[in-house]
Amino acid sequence: MNNNYITITEINRYIKEIINEDLLLRKVYLKGEISNFKAHSRGHYYFTLKDETSRIAAVMFSFNNKNLKFTPYDGMKVLVTGKIDVYEASGSYQIYVEDMAPDGVGALYVAFEQLKKKLQSEGLFDKDKKKKIRRVPNTIGIVTSPTGAAIKDILTTIKRRFPVCNTILFPALVQGENAANDIANKIKLANEVKDIYGIDTLIVGRGGGSLEDLWPFNEEVVARAIYDSTLPVISAVGHEIDITISDYVADLRAPTPTAAAELAVPDINTIITYLNTVSNRSNTALNNIISNNYQRLESIKNSYILTRPITMYEIKEQKLDILIDNLNKSINKILEDIKIKLYTYSNSYILNNPDMLYKYSSQKLDHIISKLEVLNPLNTLNRGYAIIKKDNKVLSSIKNINNDDIIKISLKDGELSSKVIKVGD
Repeated sequence: MNNNYITITEINRYIKEIINEDLLLRKVYLKGEISNFKAHSRGHYYFTLKDETSRIAAVMFSFNNKNLKFTPYDGMKVLVTGKIDVYEASGSYQIYVEDMAPDGVGALYVAFEQLKKKLQSEGLFDKDKKKKIRRVPNTIGIVTSPTGAAIKDILTTIKRRFPVCNTILFPALVQGENAANDIANKIKLANEVKDIYGIDTLIVGRGGGSLEDLWPFNEEVVARAIYDSTLPVISAVGHEIDITISDYVADLRAPTPTAAAELAVPDINTIITYLNTVSNRSNTALNNIISNNYQRLESIKNSYILTRPITMYEIKEQKLDILIDNLNKSINKILEDIKIKLYTYSNSYILNNPDMLYKYSSQKLDHIISKLEVLNPLNTLNRGYAIIKKDNKVLSSIKNINNDDIIKISLKDGELSSKVIKVGD
């Protein structure tokens, strides 16, 4: 028996040692297309890298892929850096990927588009979910670096436009590895203390910089913190040409920190001008109302009725006399007409039917009595008025009476005598 036989484990280990000793294989740079991509529950990535004619198995452990800004997918062309090693259990060699980047398109661009698509599909960019910015705020919260140019621009603009507004700074890292989590935590903190400090609006942002510098505002944790904020958020990242995920999620996007401050507070001079205009209009309207009512009051005070109250009684008395005269004339005319008709139609149907004649005459009489009731002076007394007489003559003016005169006052239920104490206007 040949004693040179070795185990599978031994040969795989031997091959592994040879490969590990090869300096070229310790650091290889490959480009290819991803296929059979699988993200394990423990965070590791397993996939195949291939070109037109060959393929190689690949693995990227979680402690390496956690730094990726994007998620790989089948069909994606990538550039990878890693080492070649043997997986002894299967005897297969594979590349252990340490770093990965999209081939032809920047990794940050891919990550941006992937997160944008994901959040948009979840509705984080929907316009109907945007909160309104308060027009006249009491306090503005600001999440940014305490030492950058952004905070200076924001504070200067707010002080210039609306100096009565309070500001509270929530200092945060705005670039670097821990910046995204710090920004998100400060947004949450602002929401927790908003009722204590009366915060109305939150400005989140920083000044300009490279894509890498601005990247924390493209992180998912910041986007979700903005979306979950009960305070309306104005995003102000970089310059006008810089668009971040935070801009899409925020309730309002400002091209610069200065513009964010202008959107957050009104111009106090505009408010003062508006209030002056409203005040002037109100004063004018109030003065017009007072003037019109004063004129009406003067007109009433100077009216003939109020200056000579007895005139009202005189006018009523005259009208009553005229009505009585007219009524008497009407009654006489009606009676005359009846006589003529009775004479003319003495042989008519009515005369031959006493009942009809009686009914017709009764109706006429009732009509006349109704008119007399309306014009009866006693009905005027029933409404609370009185008739004053001196020497059995109706008094219509104080000019016809003197002090100590005895007068008679007719009321609805009788008469009374009275002595005049004083005569005056």
